[in-house]
Amino acid sequence: MPTLADLVVRHTALDAADLDWLHSLVSDWQLLADLSFADLILWAPLIGAERKSPAGDHEHSGGWIAIAQMRPTTGPTVYHDDIVGTVAAKGERHLIDTAWDERRICREGDPDWSTGVPVREETIPVRRNTPDGEGRFLGVIQRSTNLSSARTPSRLELTYLQSASDLAQMVAEGRFPFSGEEPILVRSPRVGDGLLRLDRAGRVTYASPNALSAYRRLGLHADLVGAELGRVTAQLCYSDEPINEDLMIVASGRAAKETEVESGGTIVQLRAIPLIVGGGRIGALVLIRDVTELRRRERELMTKDATIREIHHRVKNNLQTVAALLRLQARRLRVPEGREALEEAVRRVGSIAIVHETLSHAPEEFVDFDDIADRVIAMAGEVSSAEVAVTPRRVGAFGVLPSLIATPLAMALTEVLQNALQHGHPGRLQVVVSRGERLDVLVWDDGKGLPEDFDLETSTSLGLQIVRTLVEGELSGKLSIQPRPGGGTEVTLSIPLPNP
Repeated sequence: MPTLADLVVRHTALDAADLDWLHSLVSDWQLLADLSFADLILWAPLIGAERKSPAGDHEHSGGWIAIAQMRPTTGPTVYHDDIVGTVAAKGERHLIDTAWDERRICREGDPDWSTGVPVREETIPVRRNTPDGEGRFLGVIQRSTNLSSARTPSRLELTYLQSASDLAQMVAEGRFPFSGEEPILVRSPRVGDGLLRLDRAGRVTYASPNALSAYRRLGLHADLVGAELGRVTAQLCYSDEPINEDLMIVASGRAAKETEVESGGTIVQLRAIPLIVGGGRIGALVLIRDVTELRRRERELMTKDATIREIHHRVKNNLQTVAALLRLQARRLRVPEGREALEEAVRRVGSIAIVHETLSHAPEEFVDFDDIADRVIAMAGEVSSAEVAVTPRRVGAFGVLPSLIATPLAMALTEVLQNALQHGHPGRLQVVVSRGERLDVLVWDDGKGLPEDFDLETSTSLGLQIVRTLVEGELSGKLSIQPRPGGGTEVTLSIPLPNP
């Protein structure tokens, strides 16, 4: 399905500022749909459809295209199929044309029964106020209400409908979404989570049952209706400390902002929507959501992550201690074979320590393996014999890998590099990486090459046995070792990557 931006660019004459305004509108119009108990469809004039008459007034000479759609969570939907991308000719939808031509909200007309259920249609012109003070109309919102379950509305439903009417008027006046505010990108309270309606003085005129329950959990024992929300909330949450200024702004409904309050172990999220109709503030809506359990889980995850990072840090320290002890023991040995074996063990332990050190700084169990690979490569070059004097190079990027892959891969890479430096006597040594559905690592050198009778299956080399076990056993990958054309050796590690 094409995106809103695709449809606007391809089919309308709206500019970048208009598109930003529409993005802000559709990022937050779930609120209008839920308060209206209605479906919303945003129609934009097709390209070339809007023009100015000789008198300077805007006219509409063409059709419409549906560029966005929203269904309510508070009532039954009218449109079970997607309408986005649908084109309507001028005259086909009378209320849309009237709202555009007359720049007003249209509510006249009888219910439409063409779909088999009664549907009340309303249209709202979408206006963006420009810096020069002249409003620019961008399209029309069609609001469709399924009346099949109509009944005598409760006070909650009447409050919702009145609030929806005020928001619709703000859309028509270019006051919603709020200019200069960032679109809501995170989970904000919804209408069903809890709603308060405030008057101009910040007093509560209506409190939904869920909103009242949230304040009861904060410690409120009195009636909320008639109370000044900012003062009540401050008394509940800031009795012994300075009052949060954002709280007073949000709880009084003076600005479109969000905040959180905490009392008695309960955390409540507040979002204020000032209602500005006809140039004056008539009150505000405050959406409320109890986020106690959500914040508790977030804190538990943060504690768990910190614990895991501390464990990786301690494992790294312990491995470095083991490596230091092995290195000290190697210096005391007089048998060359024993000293060489211990030095190899030091390098193997060191490669694992590098992974754990990286994980101790990572917020998750994923690491940037390029940093680990570069440190492993540098470590291999540092311990190569003086007569070899080769600095391995990396070509390509490993990217981010889970720790379950990073640790055995670091060990395998250490063994392959060390084997090439010790037995290949190369002039050049490179690690070439390519990443797609699999991670392919090619380590090549231009040294003396493999023995004529070399066979990976029967090789008794401990290093190669370790590499084979790590690649094929732990990583479920493939290992191949073969002569390089022109001299030298090629070692290929092919490892499957988990689905993102």
